[in-house]
Amino acid sequence: QVQLVESGGGLVQTGDSLRLSCSVRGRTRSVYAMSWFRQAPGKEREFVAAIDYSGTWPYYPDSIKGRFTISRDTDKNTIWLQIDVLESEDTAVYYCAGSQGDCQGYLCTEQVFQFWGQGTQVTVSS
Repeated sequence: QVQLVESGGGLVQTGDSLRLSCSVRGRTRSVYAMSWFRQAPGKEREFVAAIDYSGTWPYYPDSIKGRFTISRDTDKNTIWLQIDVLESEDTAVYYCAGSQGDCQGYLCTEQVFQFWGQGTQVTVSS
C-alpha cells in the first residue's frame, strides 16, 4: 500500500509564497521518481515538476520555470513544491504523484506515475 498526502494549500494573496508538501506513506521503498501536477478550473491537468529518487535532478517544463522549485528528502519520504510570487493563474488543485520506477528530465511524463495524492487546493486572490 502506498499513499501520498499533500498539504500546505490554502487561500493566499498575489505575490505571496507557498510551500506545498507531500508525504509518502506505506511502502515508501516502492516509490522512486516523484512529481507535482496541477489542475486549474476549466483546464486540463498540467505537469509542474518532477524529481528523481535521489532528489538531485529537478525538472520543469518551459512553461513552469522561474517561480517553482521542487525538492526532496528521500530519507524523510517527503517532497515539496515551493511557489514564489503567486499569481491568480496559479489557482488550482495541486497533486503529488509517484512512480514505481525512476526517471529523469523529459522522460518523467504523466504515464510513468502510478501513485497519486488527493490534491491540495491553492487559491490566489486579488
